[in-house]
Amino acid sequence: MKAIRRFTVRPLLPEPLRPLSDLARNLRWSWHADTRELFQSVDPEHWAVSDGDPVRLLGGVRPERLAELAEDRRFLRRLTAVTDDLHDYLTGERWYQVQARTTELPAAVAYFSPEFGVTAALPQYSGGLGILAGDHLKAASDLGVPLIGVGLLYRHGYFRQTLSRDGWQQEHYPVLDPNELPLTPLREDDGTPARVALALPAGKQLHARIWLAQVGRVPLLMLDSDVEENDLGERGVTDRLYGGGSEHRLLQEMLLGIGGVRAVRTYCRLTGHALPEVFHTNEGHAGFLGLERIAELCDDGLDFDSALEAVRAGTVFTTHTPVPAGIDRFDRELVARHFGPDAELPRIDVERVLRLGMETYPGGEPNLFNMAVMGLRLAQRANGVSLLHGQVSRGMFAGLWPGFDAAEVPITSVTNGVHAPTWVAPEVLRLGAREVGAQRTEDALTVGGSERWDAVAGIPDQEVWELRRLLREQLVDEVRRRLRASWRQRGAGTAELGWIDGVLDPDVLTIGFARRVPSYKRLTLMLRDRDRLMELLLHPERPIQIVVAGKAHPADDGGKRLVQELVRFADDPRVRHRIVFLPDYGMAMAQKLYPGCDIWLNNPLRPLEACGTSGMKAALNGCLNLSVLDGWWDEWFQPDFGWAIPTADGAGTDPDHRDDIEAAALYDLLEQRITPRFYERGRGGLPDRWIEMVRQTLSLLGPKVLAGRMVREYVERLYAPAAEAHRAMDPDTARELAVWKGRVRSAWHAVTVDHVETSVVTTTAELGSTLALRVRVGLGELAPEDVEVQAVSGRVDEEDRITDATTVPLKPAGGPDLEGRWLYEGPLSLDRTGPFGYTVRILPSHPLLASTTEVGVVTVPSEELTSAAGVLLR
Repeated sequence: MKAIRRFTVRPLLPEPLRPLSDLARNLRWSWHADTRELFQSVDPEHWAVSDGDPVRLLGGVRPERLAELAEDRRFLRRLTAVTDDLHDYLTGERWYQVQARTTELPAAVAYFSPEFGVTAALPQYSGGLGILAGDHLKAASDLGVPLIGVGLLYRHGYFRQTLSRDGWQQEHYPVLDPNELPLTPLREDDGTPARVALALPAGKQLHARIWLAQVGRVPLLMLDSDVEENDLGERGVTDRLYGGGSEHRLLQEMLLGIGGVRAVRTYCRLTGHALPEVFHTNEGHAGFLGLERIAELCDDGLDFDSALEAVRAGTVFTTHTPVPAGIDRFDRELVARHFGPDAELPRIDVERVLRLGMETYPGGEPNLFNMAVMGLRLAQRANGVSLLHGQVSRGMFAGLWPGFDAAEVPITSVTNGVHAPTWVAPEVLRLGAREVGAQRTEDALTVGGSERWDAVAGIPDQEVWELRRLLREQLVDEVRRRLRASWRQRGAGTAELGWIDGVLDPDVLTIGFARRVPSYKRLTLMLRDRDRLMELLLHPERPIQIVVAGKAHPADDGGKRLVQELVRFADDPRVRHRIVFLPDYGMAMAQKLYPGCDIWLNNPLRPLEACGTSGMKAALNGCLNLSVLDGWWDEWFQPDFGWAIPTADGAGTDPDHRDDIEAAALYDLLEQRITPRFYERGRGGLPDRWIEMVRQTLSLLGPKVLAGRMVREYVERLYAPAAEAHRAMDPDTARELAVWKGRVRSAWHAVTVDHVETSVVTTTAELGSTLALRVRVGLGELAPEDVEVQAVSGRVDEEDRITDATTVPLKPAGGPDLEGRWLYEGPLSLDRTGPFGYTVRILPSHPLLASTTEVGVVTVPSEELTSAAGVLLR
């Protein structure tokens, strides 16, 4: 008989055990080993059943056991120690507070993301974007950064994955009860649940309550539309992550951005938390937050253009996708219907809203509203998530800055990192604490710095190798357990599953491959030559074994076919003891998978991997990387850390041919370099060269891949400058800047380069010589203080494009001539040999601009002038 309603009955904790409730509600337990071990000791059997979730544990532990623990002095001493440690963690001075003594830092930063992967106990993530967001919050907490996270609470989360008997992906959407999650409702002073509301067309409203997840020192606000005030349709806005059609997604993103700002204001009002000076948009999904902040300033008396300048100053935008298909785009009319007098933000002209997101540039689709385009137009600072991705992003969005080379597009990069205390196996931590010291190990994993990692070099080879085998053995046990459960879900009986006891071998080279399954990640590249793969799997002396996991998007049948192809190969009785596919890839599986693998495989189509952090997590556990030079691996690859799979960038447009070439290169590496190194033994019976690569990975790569390093870069390079710009942008300054930009844009058509001459009269010159450059320009209604005239020089390629350019500002020489033209002069140093060229250009100039490209206008010499100037003006 099925219940018509479900609710949770919680035991009343005895007074001495009340701190357990606070420990369970702060998600620091998810990365703090002592806290997890304390909860495990409450009831080891129920801890396993509850999948390591303290809230579920406390909801099911027997009252008799609680009474027993309340009298257990040893347990109470441990409880006091862990509680005191959490208090010190939450209140003590950390890296950020030390920096703030000498540097102006933001009072608070609001960090918006559509998904957060903090712990498996709070399943609100689908893949890398969410895991990165969760790691960002945890690293910010460790460093003491005053961050406020903002997201949505999805009642179904992302889907759970099983397989049919023939290997087809099946999706399941279990209902999540917020009362059974590590969340607390945010309440008004009178005890009622805190709410935000958005106006919808036809006089309707979208209501949402605010749930709070405490991530160490960082509050994470999660908006939930499943409330009684909403009609059935509105209640379903936060039903599932990345589900529904265009309007459903638009409403989610409006709730995240606009409702999220209102939730932050509510939280700060109720708790006294400092108001954010910086708003960080993690991908374009939250881009509407800028519109809400503009509306707030308009309510305070600013006009739209001035409010836009004030909002841009304190906004940071991070793009995570290297392909246009990864960006949310909405029909113009759909967006227009949800804004304006009859819907949300009625005081803002809907045409101004639309103008922020429309693809009004060459190659764009003018009827589509692009969330990433809006994010870039609303942010003064933007970044990609690896050096290569920053380069790709500059080319991808270059249309927003016409007249500028892609290299000058104002998108920098902060390479992602991973939160080591979350992803490093407890066994690795214990070895570090024993050999290096507990405090030094903690500092190395959270704050970073290469000097803290140098001690890894002193860990004996035998210790390293024994640890690697132990982790591999634990993975084998985990794989067998999960594989048995999967086959039972596929309909197999116990009598059919005896073979699973022989799956994998703790002494065989183990390769891991786990990620989402879009086509560009090439899940099945390893299957291009199945005979050759089988030879590798079944080699009599140097076999390999492979553990694969991954989810295809529910609407992606192509991805599901890739999963099925891999599963069917892994089902083959000849190789099923050497290759397995594990369904339902998530954080809990990943935390077992990364440490137990010897090689982490990644073979995307270059350059379509923005960063790809799974290999970082594996590396922190002593796993070596085998990857295409894409994302972070392109930036930090060294032969000491692993192997680079050669790419067939010049193999033409035939994807099958490219896949064949790159798969063959993968097989070659495995056969000729990787397996021999793993299995060869030195005088002591150990694989000395392999162990040395593990040690180099930990000591040299380890400090680079940390989320602590990443968050420090965000603070120093983006948050601090954004906060400074925000403080400078008072209402009068914002109005002045908006008026100046409007004046410059309207007058720019009259800005010209009329004449260029140098002191050289030949087509050759000597290295180290300096030319005198004279440029006559027309400024129309503008004055010299409104512009910067630059000489741009450097080597030129075969098409006369200047590469590795150097820019030098030129100075006005006297006042305007009778025709109103201005003369600018300056030196041009010939500091490079070979083909050399220069040009000149005029850019807007203002002390409050973050970059010379910000206004989006530039004047360069006309083609006629360039031709007349000869070979040096290129």
